[in-house]
Amino acid sequence: MIYKICQVERLSGLIYNRIFKGYFIFWFGLFLFSNPLGLYAQKDLKVLTYNIHHANPPHYPGLINIDTLARIINREKPDLVALQEVDSGVKRSGNMDQAMLLAHRTGMNYRFFKAINYDGGEYGIAILSRFPILSAKLIKLPQVINAEARVLGYVEVEIAKKKRLIFANTHLDASSSDANRRVQMKAILDYFKESKYPVILSGDFNDVPRSNTLDAFDSEFERAGEAVTSEYFGHTFPQDNPDRTLDYVGWKLPSPVKGIKPFYLQLVAFSILPEQYASDHLPVLVKYKIK
Repeated sequence: MIYKICQVERLSGLIYNRIFKGYFIFWFGLFLFSNPLGLYAQKDLKVLTYNIHHANPPHYPGLINIDTLARIINREKPDLVALQEVDSGVKRSGNMDQAMLLAHRTGMNYRFFKAINYDGGEYGIAILSRFPILSAKLIKLPQVINAEARVLGYVEVEIAKKKRLIFANTHLDASSSDANRRVQMKAILDYFKESKYPVILSGDFNDVPRSNTLDAFDSEFERAGEAVTSEYFGHTFPQDNPDRTLDYVGWKLPSPVKGIKPFYLQLVAFSILPEQYASDHLPVLVKYKIK
């Protein structure tokens, strides 16, 4: 009889444990479903900008290496990534959709923004986001001298509870004259002047600090790197012996909007990654604290 009572008590304990575990799993799963990315606890934001040279390591003509790019992104774990010189369905890179492949291999959401048709496919810029992309838009940029078409692409994301921002990416004109870059930067600044959300603008601006292009950028955006390294931003091109800076990240406050409480991004860290194999540019990584 004692043995049977012990059996019943043990069975009751097992049933209780299973019921308790079931309730715990249910409520924990409900929390994860309602807050899938931990947005309530998001306190930092990591941003990466990278001109990927259509995934072609510059010392290996014809080679396409998506795996190395994905490995860099996975290692650094950025929340938002701006990519330039991205192929989609282009013959030279095996007709692959590079933005989609990188998104798949990093577990991120993505948007591709076409600048031009090229070699049987499309060529442009892309954004990867750890956060769900709420909306996305492509803006064609102006030019005063005939050259390759350039675009601005941006997404709207919620980086923390009730904290949305615009993450923008661009690749400005590469002509020796800065005429196109100046009108393109002006168009971007004008476009975001009345933004109701903070804006992070990243990309390859194809111009150096203290140029007309960067002076305009600095008039509206707080450039990452300046506060950390004084006047020396750090060189990003070419990758094997960098002697100039072309790649940038900056952010700006929104215009005051009734009912929307502004938040701030405090620069915590800035680095240029010494990745000399994958592209002819070095990637720039910036970390902000959300305040």
